[in-house]
Amino acid sequence: MYLDITLKIVVGLVTLLLVIRLLGKKELSQMTPFDLIYLILLGSFLEEAMFDQKISILQVLYAVALWGMLIYFIEKMVMKSEWLKKLLKGEASDLVVNGKVSIRELKKNHMEMEQLRTLLRSQGYFSLHDVEQATLETNGTLSVLPKAEGAPVTPAMLNITASENQPTYLLIDEGKVDGDELKRAGKSKEWLLSELKKEGIVCADSIFYAEWSGNKGFYIVPYKE
Repeated sequence: MYLDITLKIVVGLVTLLLVIRLLGKKELSQMTPFDLIYLILLGSFLEEAMFDQKISILQVLYAVALWGMLIYFIEKMVMKSEWLKKLLKGEASDLVVNGKVSIRELKKNHMEMEQLRTLLRSQGYFSLHDVEQATLETNGTLSVLPKAEGAPVTPAMLNITASENQPTYLLIDEGKVDGDELKRAGKSKEWLLSELKKEGIVCADSIFYAEWSGNKGFYIVPYKE
């Protein structure tokens, strides 16, 4: 019995990972309700089969393989048919257009104003005065376009040529030098120790956190301020 349960768990885990791969590289927040139903139903299949001795491993494999093929087929059909995509995946809704709230779209999506305000606050907008357009995406998130006067100033607006951002490397974490990060940065441990001496730091053990980037240099947090 224990061997049977073990095999079912292993088979279930492998097949679950395969089905997740069929859905593509999506974060949980990017999945539509239909994508989540795939996984929930698959999980219920595996749960039912796990402790039912009347269900064999071959039956589990068949059920999961059939379910996986159906998901794959539906995903391919959705990619080819815009009508089917809207039916199964839904479509984005413009809740705010030209600074005005669309009551029709709110009712269509069964939303109240307070829910819209909550989503706006989560994006950093505390007043509808600052919003030019807000779109409810198919995964339930809200994309917001601010009004021009509320948008942040960019270097292009001021005719300033800004230097390009460069990646940041965590070279020291809780007193330990990260050799892999040094390699990624194209630096050596000798270089790091030499640079730390310029900052008045004798050894890496006294540093809680140290990051470095080519254009901004070091940001160091010592254990003792």
